[in-house]
Amino acid sequence: MLTLNDKAQKDLLRMFFSTREEMENKRINEVMGEDFFKSNFWLFWRTTFAFQEWHSALELKLYLHRFTHWISSLADFSNLKFTKYNQYESFVLPLVKWLKDHGVTFRYGIKVTDVDFDIRADRKQATRIQWTENGAEGGVDLGPDDLVFITIGSLVENTDNGDHHTPAKLNEGPAPAWDLWRRIAAKDPAFGRPDVFGAHIPESKWHSATITTLDKRIPKYIEKIAKRDPFKGKVTTGGIVTVKDSSWLCSWTVNRQPHFKNQPKGQIVCWFYSLFVDKPGDYVKKTMQECTGEEITQEWLYHLGVPIEEIQELAATGAKTVPTTMPYVTAFFMPRQAGDRPNAVPAGSVNFAFIGQFAESKERDCIFTTEYSVRVSMEAVYTLLNVDRGVPEVFNSTYDVRTQLSALRYLRDGKELDIPGPDLLRKLLMKKLDSTEIGELLKEAHLISA
Repeated sequence: MLTLNDKAQKDLLRMFFSTREEMENKRINEVMGEDFFKSNFWLFWRTTFAFQEWHSALELKLYLHRFTHWISSLADFSNLKFTKYNQYESFVLPLVKWLKDHGVTFRYGIKVTDVDFDIRADRKQATRIQWTENGAEGGVDLGPDDLVFITIGSLVENTDNGDHHTPAKLNEGPAPAWDLWRRIAAKDPAFGRPDVFGAHIPESKWHSATITTLDKRIPKYIEKIAKRDPFKGKVTTGGIVTVKDSSWLCSWTVNRQPHFKNQPKGQIVCWFYSLFVDKPGDYVKKTMQECTGEEITQEWLYHLGVPIEEIQELAATGAKTVPTTMPYVTAFFMPRQAGDRPNAVPAGSVNFAFIGQFAESKERDCIFTTEYSVRVSMEAVYTLLNVDRGVPEVFNSTYDVRTQLSALRYLRDGKELDIPGPDLLRKLLMKKLDSTEIGELLKEAHLISA
């Protein structure tokens, strides 16, 4: 049940049918009322995608269009797909190997500090990349035939890991990836406005933890909630499990085990995060940011239903937890307007493009997805190399009236549409609808009686 009352449904539909321009620079809580924030829809949505009330109303609108066809499964995650192992081993390592096999050279330990440009009225060319390597300044000059793809901003910049006995630290110091974008942006208005996203750490920070079980007493509590044996080699929770009444609004998930190829038999890797990172916990009276891995484990075990008298000993000896603090992980959700993100290929660009979650794509898509990064990169490559090939389109469920009507049914928790007016008028209208395709579509979506 999504528990959206009539007012919340109206707010949601008003946002859905608004223009992009109407949602620019607005926060979600500026366009949605309290009834919406009390609904299960918002609980499911915010914990699935990590939205906060102060995040971008525009991005929420884009998400609604992008995932219209998934509203029917929002409550049970039945449309989610999972790789056999973690995403690093499933996607990143095979891709790196393929690139190396095809002659790509990776250089690590280099910090790019700036990119120089020759900027004219109708032409922009990257002329030099500047970097530091092992404390020494270096760089490379660029000609018009050298192609430069610049990842701007970073979700994981200044990430800090703690351990079972040490909290992760919030690093608000210099952020090289963001400083690089700031230097680039200062050279031309077309290069975006990085501080719209990267200057709001209190609103974009996030805390998560990786919990590895070491004790056979813990898995039975996971199985009790997931209703699946986590050692069967199948997806366990099928998505996140959210503790609705937790002070941290914490969520956790156990994917298919083993999650890592070399993971020892009998261990479970659990991923844990919270949205209310500045509130004391229910068992541990600290904020998640202040907690060691052991204390985070205590809070997790408490919400798993472990008896109070067993929590401290089990957290100390039954798991190893690595807490992680990421200052910028939801930076792309900050309210924005056109021009805050530069186009993937700025007008007049000869040899450079911007890629990543902070570059603007021509394609209709939302951020925080692998697909967005792929699409914007394809757009950059195809444009600079004049490749006559289209970037794959986003699934067009938002333009399919059947999908929209089906989504409306789930937004109304299966309730039929209320036809206003006197009985006679309603009967006449229903008779009229019965003779049209509209009536058939409404019946197919179970919005009116067959």
